[in-house]
Amino acid sequence: MTDMDRIKVLLVDDHPVVRNGYRRLLHNTEDIQVVAEAGTGEEAYARYFDVHPDVVILDLNMPGIGGLEIMHRIRARDPSACILIFSMHESPLMLTRALEAGAAGYVTKSSAASEMVDAVHTVAQGRPFVCRELVPELVATQQHSPEPMQRLTPREFQVFMYLAQGQTVSEIARILCISPKTVGVHQTNLMKKLELQNLSELTRLAIISGLLQL
Repeated sequence: MTDMDRIKVLLVDDHPVVRNGYRRLLHNTEDIQVVAEAGTGEEAYARYFDVHPDVVILDLNMPGIGGLEIMHRIRARDPSACILIFSMHESPLMLTRALEAGAAGYVTKSSAASEMVDAVHTVAQGRPFVCRELVPELVATQQHSPEPMQRLTPREFQVFMYLAQGQTVSEIARILCISPKTVGVHQTNLMKKLELQNLSELTRLAIISGLLQL
């Protein structure tokens, strides 16, 4: 098999040990080749357009620009980008948000290594993939009426996550390339939708929803 026949992968995670382990796993698969790696969101964006991979394996919890925003920026410039989320988040809400944002698939870091290989093959063929342990959660979420968090727009959800992680309005504005005033409007809107009074309640909701781990 030639390099032209292999699935080209861009591996994005801020932990070198994690990247090293999954690079070895994927290189041991005959038809998959890791052609580039990135440890930050900014680097991932640049590397994507350098190497034009078939699949991006993207961690959501990146320092600075997070995974959802990087996926948004890449897909804004290349709507055909195939992005497989690889995350510690096992929340059905985060899964739903990632799929709504255009993710081709979702694998948790607690999934078996074989599932990552299956996921890369599946999304590279243009089919969606969700790891086995989250399928029942996804089905249950779709069968019930939307919970309060589902009322948020994609941008409001991003601002919610950054606030929960302790980012200031100015820091969020810099990360998302929008004005602090716009961030403030999103914050006001999401607080009203979620009926929250302060940032402490916001953080508590993020923890209860499985979106933030201490």
